[in-house]
Amino acid sequence: MITLRRNKLAQDAVYGIDRMVRNVETGRFERSLAGLSAVGALVTAAEIYFEHDSASFGNKLMWIPVALGPVGAAAGVAGFFSHRMAKTALPLASAVIVANGLQGTYLHARGIHQKPGGFKNFRYNMEMGPPLMAPLLVTMVGGMGLLAALLRREK
Repeated sequence: MITLRRNKLAQDAVYGIDRMVRNVETGRFERSLAGLSAVGALVTAAEIYFEHDSASFGNKLMWIPVALGPVGAAAGVAGFFSHRMAKTALPLASAVIVANGLQGTYLHARGIHQKPGGFKNFRYNMEMGPPLMAPLLVTMVGGMGLLAALLRREK
């Protein structure tokens, strides 16, 4: 009897990638991803603030990703606790964050192009100009929120 029970528990145990797949299938991952997107939005907004502050916020558009950080965090926390918010506020805020990240990538590429030598002096201008890949981090945080909104919620 004990052996049968032990074998049954061994069969029910799920490890590694199977556990992750099971969490997605059962809806457990949706809440975790909403919470992670909230934390990611705050950390990213803080980093953006310090980087844009060192550039003296020369362009007023530099304030947008800083302002969107708390919005994304609030939507992520709301999505963690509320199914309704996970399906309404979180995807809306995340879509705006993704759009802003793509806009930032364009603006950073334009900034690199405007440096002396432009793209012909790409390596130097990539190091000394605005960081080209940084806005993609914002896009990734927004994408996490969108993915959380698409996933199924545990019951």
